[in-house]
Amino acid sequence: MEIGKRVIDEAMEMLKGMVAIPSVSFSEDKVCGYLSERLSGLGVEHVRVKNNIVALNRGFDPGKKTMMLCAHMDTVPACDGYSFDPYRPDGMKVREIFGCGEEDVACGLGSNDDGGSVVAMAAAFRHFREMTLPCNLVLVISSEEERSGPDGMSRIWEHYREIDGLSQAELPDWCIIGEPTGMKAATSERGLLVIDGEAEGVSGHAARGEGVNALYIALEDIDRLRKYRFGKISPAMGEVRLSVTQIDAGTAHNVIPDRCHFVVDIRPTEVYGNQEIMDGLQAVCRSHLKARNLKNKSSATFQGSPLLECCASLGLETFSSPTTSDWIRIGCDAVKMGPGMSERSHKKDEYITRDEIASGISGYIAFLETFFRIVGRQ
Repeated sequence: MEIGKRVIDEAMEMLKGMVAIPSVSFSEDKVCGYLSERLSGLGVEHVRVKNNIVALNRGFDPGKKTMMLCAHMDTVPACDGYSFDPYRPDGMKVREIFGCGEEDVACGLGSNDDGGSVVAMAAAFRHFREMTLPCNLVLVISSEEERSGPDGMSRIWEHYREIDGLSQAELPDWCIIGEPTGMKAATSERGLLVIDGEAEGVSGHAARGEGVNALYIALEDIDRLRKYRFGKISPAMGEVRLSVTQIDAGTAHNVIPDRCHFVVDIRPTEVYGNQEIMDGLQAVCRSHLKARNLKNKSSATFQGSPLLECCASLGLETFSSPTTSDWIRIGCDAVKMGPGMSERSHKKDEYITRDEIASGISGYIAFLETFFRIVGRQ
């Protein structure tokens, strides 16, 4: 579908405005306010729930099923090594790096992950907002996604009927999760299990060889974790992935540490439950292991889903995603797709092009048009 220049211009302007506002997880108040003002200016009525935005299509009917569009406004902290200000890129530097002007690319923290999906979904929502549809359409721009916070999509899902206009509605039946996938459709994604490990020793004076070194206990456990192999392999996603990502111990150079803390990042597949993984790892470690959250499970599109039929009808490439998203916080049928590329996320010099934004808007509209035809027949 051909998208008008004005729609793309508005999306690019909104995206660059988002990027200019620091919006690290748990600090989204200003960017949420900005998005609320922009949507109001475009005639999109909505409500603000904490630092989340929820908009309903004009003919919302609690008796109908619901399709939800969801993308997140928050970012990770800016990494080192940016070639330009991650919030306000210099036009000359942009041209030097990307070989094009600022009108053709949006650069900076959050432009690709997940601002591109936010503005493309907002444009697609506006396209359908006034139409009579076979199912409801709800737009959610969420917060705290990057840190699995309690007041982002988790709050929206758990308190859905408390939101203005939704008191009589059922939870959404389907969802498109907006994340940078090159507009390919992820039909499954890994979960997220973060574990805090704590090794306990006995403090002592290093010069006298006293104590039991908790750091050594932790290092032995970390080596066990590095060598650990999960027996069950997912046909879609392969092996569970495990990485030890942080370690901290000691108070002074001459004191044997009696505590050592380390963090384990695990990306589960659908063949393991998170508690099952915890139990298996604790059995091989002396350190005490504690999960930060056991709810972030692996996700997959339902078998026989109209979302899968829609993907097939449009000839969309499908894949299994290695990264997590708000998908892990909802309980309905879903796919994950959006403009931009996942490999640009959480790296220096993040960007997304105007053409990708245009393709994202047209891609979402085409997907929804096809989806509405499918569910309209049912």
